[in-house]
Amino acid sequence: MHAKAGTPRWIAAILSWPWLLPIARGALVSAFLIGGIQKLADFPAAVAEQAHFGLQPAWLWAVAAIVVELGGSLLVIANRCVWLGAGGLGVLTFVAMLTANAFWLSTGHERFMAINAFFEHLGLIAGLVVVTICAEKTQSRRISEF
Repeated sequence: MHAKAGTPRWIAAILSWPWLLPIARGALVSAFLIGGIQKLADFPAAVAEQAHFGLQPAWLWAVAAIVVELGGSLLVIANRCVWLGAGGLGVLTFVAMLTANAFWLSTGHERFMAINAFFEHLGLIAGLVVVTICAEKTQSRRISEF
């Protein structure tokens, strides 16, 4: 990686570490991986969670959440079909934003917490978009080299 104007050399050196991007992809989806594993380990609790947020049939939403959280995370980490994995995780996160973080329905401290969680989730969706853009640019470079 070549240092861009204004980027300190030591920062450029860190950003060029070959294992940095895979670690960052793993960190980005770590909450989804843990969530999917927890739901899989305690399926009745996963169903209860979906029912709590009014998602019916709750068992189907729980299965979908597990498949998307685990499958999407693995695709992002493996850097394969990142658009599909990150897209699924982004849609799941958007649904969670609207159901679990509906700040417009609450007041006081509960509203404050819901607003924070809502925009944290929005930032996570943006991170998933960024990792997809990075994957697409890398794929485009590989194709153009042939």
